[in-house]
Amino acid sequence: MENIILLCIGLIVSVCFLVLIAQKVKIAYPVFLVLAGLVVGFIPVVPIVHIDPQVVFLVILPPILYDASQNMSLKGLWKWRRIITAMALGFVLFTATAVAFISYWLIPGFTLAQGFLLGAIISPPDAAAATAILKFAPLPKSTKDILEGESLLNDATSLTLFRVALVAISTNHFVWYEAAGSFIWVTVAGLAIGLAFGFLFYMVYKWLPTTANIDTALTLVIPYAIYLTAEEFHVSGVLAVVSGGLYIAYQNHFVFSHKSRLKSGALWSAIVFILNSIVFFLIGLQFPDIAKGIQSLSFFKALSIALIICLVVIFARTIAGFFSVIFTRFISRYITVAYNKPGWRNPLVLSWVGMRGVVSLASALAIPFAVNGQAFPNRNLILFITFTVVIVTLVGQGLALPWVIRKVKPDAIPANKSEDEQMFELEIALNKTAVTNMQTTYNEHVEKNILLKQKYEFLKHKTDLLYKANEGDGARKQAVEMIAQFKAVMLNISEKERSVLHSFRRHPDFDDDILRLIENRLDLEEESLEGNAE
Repeated sequence: MENIILLCIGLIVSVCFLVLIAQKVKIAYPVFLVLAGLVVGFIPVVPIVHIDPQVVFLVILPPILYDASQNMSLKGLWKWRRIITAMALGFVLFTATAVAFISYWLIPGFTLAQGFLLGAIISPPDAAAATAILKFAPLPKSTKDILEGESLLNDATSLTLFRVALVAISTNHFVWYEAAGSFIWVTVAGLAIGLAFGFLFYMVYKWLPTTANIDTALTLVIPYAIYLTAEEFHVSGVLAVVSGGLYIAYQNHFVFSHKSRLKSGALWSAIVFILNSIVFFLIGLQFPDIAKGIQSLSFFKALSIALIICLVVIFARTIAGFFSVIFTRFISRYITVAYNKPGWRNPLVLSWVGMRGVVSLASALAIPFAVNGQAFPNRNLILFITFTVVIVTLVGQGLALPWVIRKVKPDAIPANKSEDEQMFELEIALNKTAVTNMQTTYNEHVEKNILLKQKYEFLKHKTDLLYKANEGDGARKQAVEMIAQFKAVMLNISEKERSVLHSFRRHPDFDDDILRLIENRLDLEEESLEGNAE
């Protein structure tokens, strides 16, 4: 137990240090961690670390999926539901089929069922990798919503196909309608279990006197409870966690207090960052050991096959992306679609954002060592190809993605209101509500209380400024500059206040609890200023 704890501490410290270096050299941290893991893995004195697939599926995957569902735009998910569903189903199935036939043709002794198993493993792109890399090359909001929505659902498709392929290999029996029925069952039942658990926890939050600490603790339990229950019924734990997470995200503002949101948000951000970082580092670290396990082919022959399959994966997604454009233009004649004039730019970028990661890793490692009393055919080769695809797509596509986005310049699909317009209108509505309430309900207090009066005057001036900002681009630019200047000055003043507060720490008459209370207030004020500035 002590060794496991020390290993975990060492991993966390190592990946945090590596992420700091990645930020310094301005490389997306998933890419840097994979490269660092590769380098460390080839050092002879470094011990071999074996990853238990159950650890990935049961410990790492549920919280990552839950966090992604909490941060997903529900309106974006609904608006782009058709293309997201088409990508989560069509792209994955098309990629898996292409990989199945190419690998069957390329690899001696490779069956079609093994090809579909490999295709199911390497077909779903990884959400965490894409999100981290996109920070270096922001996409239009619509494209980002589509990618996030696809990444939430495509894992369920690939894992279901993975199960079907495993059964086909172990029984030498495949019936397409049985596979289709199994897919529908695990999908629908998984969604139902997730929604049921989401509603159950919603009722707990709503009717029981929970605190911020209890709320935060329960959020840690939710993804595991949902996932384990769904897996116990042999249905999609992935879809269950996603649907439950989306339901709770929808109810978030009705059941959680501001303290609960602040505490759980900070905790979840750290947890998911650590889990993702460890996985990306271990992917690189495991590769040298995986490469040694190939016996049926030479290393260079296996590597050449793996690189060809990498190209197949990339081109299959690209072909599917452009086919979706043709299909959208055709179907828009008969039904209303969210956007009926898709060009070539967005599909190209969507096709390129296809980095593989956690699910591919876990699926490959979950392949049993033996089937029907004999060694699983080509297990080590499938592992090697999977790890090669994950590393090549993460490093190759990941490093090239910012350049691709800058060159292609994906179209920003027009929204009813721009993000700036939405921000200004919401700020106006909130400030107007505050001013109106102070004028009517609390007018007497405002007249007598100098602090309230100053706050009232501040809100009134800010509301007037925001109104003027909507009059034209010139007025908006001036308003933006004034607000930015206000934030910069207030942040600078906050730093001076912190210096003074720090000097009181050495004074014996001031209690640490009081000092922490004041410091927490400064933290919230700074977070408010910086959060609005981002």
